[in-house]
Amino acid sequence: MGDYPSRSASTSAGGPGVTGRHTGSAGDGVSPIPPDDRLGNRPPLGGGGALPTKSRFSMETGFRGLSTAAGAMVLVIIVAIAIFLISKAVPALNANTENFLTYKAWFPNEAEPRFGIAALAFGTVLTSVIALIVAVPIALGIALFLSHYAPKRLATPLGFTIDLLAAVPSVVFGLWGRDVFSEPVKSFSIWLNEYFGWIPIFGGDGPFGRSILLGSLVLAIMVLPIVTSLSREVFQQTPGMNEEAALALGATKWEMVRTAVLPYGKPGVIAAVMLGLGRALGETIALALTLGTTFVISFNLIESGGNSIAANIANTFGEANATGRGALIASGLLLFAITLVVNMAARAIIYRRREFRDSAA
Repeated sequence: MGDYPSRSASTSAGGPGVTGRHTGSAGDGVSPIPPDDRLGNRPPLGGGGALPTKSRFSMETGFRGLSTAAGAMVLVIIVAIAIFLISKAVPALNANTENFLTYKAWFPNEAEPRFGIAALAFGTVLTSVIALIVAVPIALGIALFLSHYAPKRLATPLGFTIDLLAAVPSVVFGLWGRDVFSEPVKSFSIWLNEYFGWIPIFGGDGPFGRSILLGSLVLAIMVLPIVTSLSREVFQQTPGMNEEAALALGATKWEMVRTAVLPYGKPGVIAAVMLGLGRALGETIALALTLGTTFVISFNLIESGGNSIAANIANTFGEANATGRGALIASGLLLFAITLVVNMAARAIIYRRREFRDSAA
C-alpha cells in the first residue's frame, strides 16, 4: 500500500535494484544525493533546504554595540572629568608657593598664594573612617535581623523605613546635626573628657561642639541606610540549601548565620561598605554644617575643629578669586583620585574573593 520501489531484473549490483526513481541499493529506504545541475551547484542537503543565513546586522549585534558604547561612555566621562579638573587646577598649582600635598593652611586668595591639602585630606579620611566604624556593625546587625530573624510583617515596613533614610537630602541631616544633635554630642563629649581625658583622642580643655565626633556621627547616620539595604539584599540571596544543611547538622541559628550566610555574603558586604565609604568621602553640606573650619591635623575627636575637602569647597567657593577657585578644583581632583582608588581597591577585593570561592567550589 505504501510507495515501495519497483524491482528491476538486473542483478549486476549483487542484488535486486530499483528503478530510476530510486537509484540507490535496495533496502536503503532513503533517496540518494541528486546529481549536480548544469551550473555545477549541488542542491542543499537535508531535504528541507539550508538553514537561514545570519544577517549582517541582527538585533544581537545592535544590542552588543549599544552595550559596548554604554560601557565606553563611562570611561569617556571619567577621563573628561579628570581632564577638566587637571586643566583648571594646573594654573593654581603653578602659582602656589607651598607644597600642595604637605602644607596645612589654606590662603589661596593672597598676593602670594599659599595652600595645601594635608589637613583637609586628613579630616576627610578621619571622619569617613570613624563613620564607617560606627555605621557598619549597626548596619550588618539590622540587615541580619531583617533577613533572618524578624517576622515578615515587621521586616517589610522596617526595611522600607530604612530605605527612605537614603532619600533624605544631606542638608536636612546637616541642619539636624547642627541644631538638634549637637547638644547631646556636646554633653557626651564633656563626659568623655571628664572620665577618659587621659586618652589623647578625648583630651583637651574645650570648647566642645562642632567637632570631628559630631560630623562623624551625622555621617554614620547618612551611610547607615546604604550599607543596610545592600547587605540585606546580599544576605537574602544565600542559597536555602546552605542554611538547611547547617541546621540539619545541628547548628544553632547564629551558627548557621556565621557559617553559611556571612561567608556567602562577604563580597557583597565589602561592596556595600566601599559604596558607603565613597558616599562618606564625598559628603559636603552635612560636614560643612557640623565641622569646625580649622586646618589642623589632630586626632582629638571632641574639641571643636576638623574640616574636609568637600566641606572646604562649599564654605570657601563663594569668596574665592580665580586662583582660589583653581585651588579648590585641585583639592577636588585629589578627592576624585582618592575615591577612584577606593573603588578600584573594592573591586579588586571582590574579584579576589569571588575567584577564591570559585576555585574552592
